[in-house]
Amino acid sequence: MTSPHLEQSLLNASLVVAPVAYLAADTTYAARGWDDGAAGVLAVLASIAYAFLALRVASWLPEGSLLRIALVAAGLVGCAGAVAYGFDSIHTSYGDVELVDRSGAATLIKPLGLFFPLALVLEGAALLRLGARVPGLLAVLAGLAWPVAHIGNLAPLAVGTNVVLVLGFGSLLWQPPTYGRQAATASRSTKSFIG
Repeated sequence: MTSPHLEQSLLNASLVVAPVAYLAADTTYAARGWDDGAAGVLAVLASIAYAFLALRVASWLPEGSLLRIALVAAGLVGCAGAVAYGFDSIHTSYGDVELVDRSGAATLIKPLGLFFPLALVLEGAALLRLGARVPGLLAVLAGLAWPVAHIGNLAPLAVGTNVVLVLGFGSLLWQPPTYGRQAATASRSTKSFIG
């Protein structure tokens, strides 16, 4: 398997790994509480996987498009925020105060965390633009529900949101956006032709 194939396999795997891992994290939070260390570990790993998912969806968009740039920026910053919340859960599992309840530098976690649902909405918008209507709509809905579920500590909504993401993003593994595949093929053909 060549390097480009390995890269594509990694990015494609994130379509399932990221939402399933976050479903496991939020299910664990639902069962054990929002300050559970094991759930925090799962959230950290899932958040890292979501960075790859953001790159996967962005790679289907035309190079240089504003949506692609916004998606990469929001996706990576949002994943950093989600990782921070995972580590905060690990930290609070040892009995310390949550960062969101502190002042000063600790408040950085709040805006970073809001980039994660923004990234979900942008991923949904990208998928809608690429013709993947159902996955796109599911991602947008999940992005809107995410902060309600997680800021409000509403475990059933958090788990349900992740189920929606598993269905939406997971379906792309079997049916990737046609427009995105055509654009990527055309881009590779052009690059091969030029040099």
